[in-house]
Amino acid sequence: MYSKEETQRLKREFWIAFAEKYPRKWLLYDTKIKDFAFKFYVDNKKAQVLIDIELRNDEKRFAYFEKLEALSTILEEEFVPNLVFEKNYFLENGKTISRIWVEKSDVSVSNRNYWDAIFDFFNEKMTALELFYDEYDEFIKAIETK
Repeated sequence: MYSKEETQRLKREFWIAFAEKYPRKWLLYDTKIKDFAFKFYVDNKKAQVLIDIELRNDEKRFAYFEKLEALSTILEEEFVPNLVFEKNYFLENGKTISRIWVEKSDVSVSNRNYWDAIFDFFNEKMTALELFYDEYDEFIKAIETK
């Protein structure tokens, strides 16, 4: 078991090593849609590449989610298979968001032996999601709400 400081140091080393292996600018929060972001997540059980739709206005949040859902066949067949779509995802802080993600289980940020597999997973899946977004961003951005 690691102390809080050791865990923080290890996570910092993990992200530095990832940036060194894949030194590029990721899209992440630069989607040009407020509260619509691509994210990396890793803990001691899994690694995930996520699209989080966090708009406070549920109508707009659902509209963006439904745009992605409408593209799900293309998204999964041409870009990233095995995505999970959850219209109402509940965060630990009680906030409800919409989330789409793909996961690699049985890996751990605390075990350096898994790092390369996690880095490769992150790179492959995020690159594919970014390519998808680059191709369909105009369609996704064009939401209509009442």
